[in-house]
Amino acid sequence: MSDTTIDTKRKIHKIVIVREACISAATCVVIAPVAFELDKDSIAILRPQAMEMDDATLLMAAQSCPTQAILLFDENDKQIFPAL
Repeated sequence: MSDTTIDTKRKIHKIVIVREACISAATCVVIAPVAFELDKDSIAILRPQAMEMDDATLLMAAQSCPTQAILLFDENDKQIFPAL
């Protein structure tokens, strides 16, 4: 699977932010402000309503991260993005 598409049979069930990898670029916040915000240390965190966002927007936000600090997983805990 390429990094730019999600198999439509899968749905994002878990989002993980690797805090050590976040460089405060905030592109995720720009693309999906309902899902992401920066904390007091300017590190991306998930907002409570993050899983209400559509998969396409979540994927776009994850892809926008210059350090790939946002990991997306399906219901089986299989990593969707970035592709392994």
